[in-house]
Amino acid sequence: MFNNEIILVTGGTGSWGHELVKQLLPLNPKEIRIFSRNESNQFAMKQEFDHHPKLRFIIGDIKEKHALINASQDVDYIFHLAALKHVPVCEEQPIEALKTNVIGTQNVIDAAINGNVKKVIYVSTDKASDPSNFYGLSKAMGEKLIIHANTLNTKTRFVCIRGGNVLGTNGSVIHVFKKQIQDKKKVGITDLNMTRFFLTVEDAIKLVFKATFESIGGEIFVMKMPTCRIVDLAQVLIEASNIKSVEIEILGIRPGEKIHELLLSEYESTKTVVFDNEYFIILPAIYIKGLKEHYSKFKSVNIKNYNSSTGLMTKEEIKDMLMKGGFI
Repeated sequence: MFNNEIILVTGGTGSWGHELVKQLLPLNPKEIRIFSRNESNQFAMKQEFDHHPKLRFIIGDIKEKHALINASQDVDYIFHLAALKHVPVCEEQPIEALKTNVIGTQNVIDAAINGNVKKVIYVSTDKASDPSNFYGLSKAMGEKLIIHANTLNTKTRFVCIRGGNVLGTNGSVIHVFKKQIQDKKKVGITDLNMTRFFLTVEDAIKLVFKATFESIGGEIFVMKMPTCRIVDLAQVLIEASNIKSVEIEILGIRPGEKIHELLLSEYESTKTVVFDNEYFIILPAIYIKGLKEHYSKFKSVNIKNYNSSTGLMTKEEIKDMLMKGGFI
């Protein structure tokens, strides 16, 4: 599918971008354009990939439409990863989250249409489902814009994927906990009941490719993924550290945080089908030509919602997950 194609990755120097590029290169694209704001990360990534001739690094910000339009010339596929992602940052500076996550996403849509791009894949988050914080709200608005773009007069198709917490990404709770264990012999937990969805970066890119290959435009692809209590994750990391007398400190929930996350809300579950053993697909409320007909033979989900408090991993399963990821 990507043979001799030109691919643009926004926010391509992050953890998802690294893994995406690593998995794209063997598929023989003509060129991969990595579009991001961070010069240092681009320099480091260029060295990491040994100055690969198919990689082209572009300094730019998705808030600037003209920069995106220029970067999208002759592009076949856009993977839209760029976003402000940290909940506290987006709560404290909502206008910046709006400009990047909402207006920036519309700029990607406009640039894709201008450049006759074949398909745009938008990476969203479980926090977009029934959002309680500005980050989730801004990503939910991005989803709506991406889905609505399929009703415009264009051959470009737009699709969303929705993932949970990716293990070991920048600012990941795993890195935070490991540093706290080493430096303070104390781990800060917001609430003992808090649960989250987790997936590996390899599975995250598997989800991206699934949506790229299988979508017709207008869907939200959701991967079924394991969940765990955050306190269990912390205890596994403490045990693996072999450091004695590490305390767990209860900090209280931060503004906008939920105890449990949703990958499917109660409303969305009424419009969701089971794609296969690994994936759900949320169909839009708005009309997109041919979409409901395409999925008419798929079974509707028989769950009220998809909540991170169900199907929790045991500590042994968490340990196995962390060992496979090389975190312990």
